[in-house]
Amino acid sequence: MPTSKSYAEFILEQLSGLNEITYRQMMGEYIIYYRDKIVGGIYDNRFLVKPVKSAREKMPDAPLQLPYEGAKEMLLVDNVDNRDFLSELVSAMYDELPEVKKKKK
Repeated sequence: MPTSKSYAEFILEQLSGLNEITYRQMMGEYIIYYRDKIVGGIYDNRFLVKPVKSAREKMPDAPLQLPYEGAKEMLLVDNVDNRDFLSELVSAMYDELPEVKKKKK
C-alpha cells in the first residue's frame, strides 16, 4: 500500500521547522533528506528513520520495521504529532548519517 499524499504532506509539514528538508518520491513512497543526507522515509503511512545511535537514544522503545521487502530495518517514529521532537530527532541524527554517494556520469 503506497503512502497517501495527505500523510506525506502531514509529515513534511511537521518537519518544516527545519531548514533544508527535502524529499524524493519513489514508487509511491518518500525518501526524506536533511541537508542532503538521507534521514529515513515515509513508507506505507509510517515515518521510519535510520537506526543510528542518537535516534535509538531518543526513541529507546521504538520498534525496528522493514520499510519494504529486502530493505534494512529502520526505527518507527510514533511521536509524529510533536513537531519539536521531530526537529530534535532529525537534527541529532545528522552527524551520524553517511554522505549520499554521488552518481557517476
